[in-house]
Amino acid sequence: MTTESQAGAPNGALMLDAEALYHELLRGVRQLRAQETRLVGITSGGAWLAARLHKDLGLAGTAGVISSAMHRDDFAKRGLSGAGQQTQLHFDVNDSHIVLLDDVLYTGRTIRAVLNELFDYGRPAQVQLAVLVDRGGRELPVQADYAAARVSLPPSQSLELARDEAGNFSFKVQGQVR
Repeated sequence: MTTESQAGAPNGALMLDAEALYHELLRGVRQLRAQETRLVGITSGGAWLAARLHKDLGLAGTAGVISSAMHRDDFAKRGLSGAGQQTQLHFDVNDSHIVLLDDVLYTGRTIRAVLNELFDYGRPAQVQLAVLVDRGGRELPVQADYAAARVSLPPSQSLELARDEAGNFSFKVQGQVR
């Protein structure tokens, strides 16, 4: 089940409760995963989600982390910026069932890059995508199997997941409404 959201303050500012959406995502991931499913989060927001979901679902071991840095189609422009965390998959990817987690799905380019990175490690049996927020604006044919919320933002704005020292989530909205 996906929560449709057009939440906004009277002045047009987007208001999203990241903690409430996390609990919706937790329900969705419970529905998606089978017993042998591995959780893998995309750096950084997706990795935060995967780690917390892994704990809240009572899973053994640690969630995987995957970086899009080396397979981005804008690598020449971005370089390794934002690549603070490298890929860490502590399981055999071959024939695995994977739920890939990200905070915000936008153009689809990060997902394309992450899939390329994942296949560098092996050939999974299945990959499903679960996201906290789908903001639309796709440039590639990528769709989440589960989105806790769908929102509309102008291209001039960005939405980013933040995490405080206690591990609680919030959103940063940057840019301006046009």
